[in-house]
Amino acid sequence: MADAAPQIPTVWTIKALLLWTTDFLAKKGIENPKTDAQILLAHVLNCKKVDLLVNFDQQPSEADRTRFKELIHRRVAGWPVAYLVGYRDFYLLTFEVSPAVLVPRPETETLVADALAFLKSRTAPAVLDLGTGSGCIGISIAHQKKDSHVTAVDISPDALAVAKRNAAKHGVADRMTFLQGDLFAPLPSGSTFDLIASNPPYIAANEFAALASDVRDHEPRVALDGGADGLIFYRRIAAAVGPFLKPGGKLLLEIGATQDADVRALLAEHAELEVGPTLKDDAKLTRVVTAKKK
Repeated sequence: MADAAPQIPTVWTIKALLLWTTDFLAKKGIENPKTDAQILLAHVLNCKKVDLLVNFDQQPSEADRTRFKELIHRRVAGWPVAYLVGYRDFYLLTFEVSPAVLVPRPETETLVADALAFLKSRTAPAVLDLGTGSGCIGISIAHQKKDSHVTAVDISPDALAVAKRNAAKHGVADRMTFLQGDLFAPLPSGSTFDLIASNPPYIAANEFAALASDVRDHEPRVALDGGADGLIFYRRIAAAVGPFLKPGGKLLLEIGATQDADVRALLAEHAELEVGPTLKDDAKLTRVVTAKKK
């Protein structure tokens, strides 16, 4: 027997909307029903989540309730919340996102934190963000390290457009260079960097079927597909990165939770690289492989 629909309240206050919608999303199998309901309603009402709690007895207009209902149905259909509202918070900043870019994840903040720790003692460092997407890695670094210059590369012109808007929004566009192309291909000859960071596509072909539908069906395939074994971009980066790193320069690569040994082995094949420790994210999963140029 199917779950009964949540009882419909007689007065649609903010509190009633959130309670009913949280129950509805939970019954539909949505992973974070309460948070999703709050984010979507705050977006419709153009307020912060905390304002929903303060004004819980207010009654949104019929037009707002209709818009909220539309967003809830799109969420149930698999659309990521970040695409529905057009933004995602990441490392102290809010980033515009669209279906042209991967939704920034909290685990990627592990990479940014280590990058900033490495760059702290360096003066006017040059940074390369390979596969920048929304720009969340490179822009976060530029925002925190005020004397850095970040070069952001992406193969997608639509992704670069999003990243450029994010850079302008956060006041770092004058310290960033955006290049369209495949990995190192668009870089000027002789370019070298103190730090190279990348969150490359790393989903293996046989893993797509098991992905959550909001990821598999809505996030850009080009930002997810790591080839037959999920390692194609790590092979290419490991083989080509040497000449682009300054001596003592650092390489940071985000990985899937099961790829640590494979990626470390790929880097170790190249004599100019010294493989460093692998960093774990807040969930204690291996997340960022590190290496330095000898």
